[in-house]
Amino acid sequence: MGMRAAIVVGATGLTGTSLVAQLCENDEYISVTVIARQKPAFEHAKLEVKIRNFDTLEENDIEFAHELYCCLGTTKKKAGSREVFEKVDFEYPLAIASLAKKRGIPHMLVITAMGANANSLFYYNRVKGKLEHALKELGLQRLSIIRPSLLIGARKDFRFGEKVGQKVLKFAKPLLVGPLKRSRAIEASQVAKAMIVIALYSKEQPVTIYPSQKLVSLDFPKLKDEQASRDNYFNWEKNKLPNTIDEDSKVNRDVIINRDKFKVTESVVDKEVNFKRRDEK
Repeated sequence: MGMRAAIVVGATGLTGTSLVAQLCENDEYISVTVIARQKPAFEHAKLEVKIRNFDTLEENDIEFAHELYCCLGTTKKKAGSREVFEKVDFEYPLAIASLAKKRGIPHMLVITAMGANANSLFYYNRVKGKLEHALKELGLQRLSIIRPSLLIGARKDFRFGEKVGQKVLKFAKPLLVGPLKRSRAIEASQVAKAMIVIALYSKEQPVTIYPSQKLVSLDFPKLKDEQASRDNYFNWEKNKLPNTIDEDSKVNRDVIINRDKFKVTESVVDKEVNFKRRDEK
């Protein structure tokens, strides 16, 4: 078992929920800490939950970890206003990243959006782009930016726009080839798995951006050597002793069991030797 520790913020959302479960089941992690405003339904022996108000989050609320996974995000409709939306999708992730840097956390993985661009015509993508730019300027030791397309999965809350988008992309999937392949919807569970694969196996670089089409292909390494060893171990025919012995083996066998050749002779005691006591002269 590994000795890694992880912190997850945004653990009650679609991707965050799957991420926490996968981290807890991963043998590389011994500790998973969730910082949230409400307790998640998931429970595990490795899991520690800290209920916090993100508006008053302090440095002591964040302990050292090998990775900080940020899955914070909402919608303009759910937020109710642009001010609240930017607080959740921009201010909170940036503040948490700043605290993580002070704590010496070496790697932050953050989910933004496929079209993230600070100069985008679309408000949502513009906010995500601003976040990416601010995180780069923060000078984190290592930053991995996750840009998924439309996320699919079983959400607790109903999002009409996403449901429509999922149906449209489902029928359009065969047409989304070449450059358009990046627009295909992606399972939130796959995004979560890809984030763990990136944390454990990707090349360490200061800033790396992972587009949706890359996330789809990421998976854990296959253990080919383990399977080969298993097949060899249970190869009874290969390990079976032969019924016949060749001539060379016979020679070696005779040498080993030729007791007469290596017989130890009996010790001979000179019977003429006389022993005297000390008081005798």
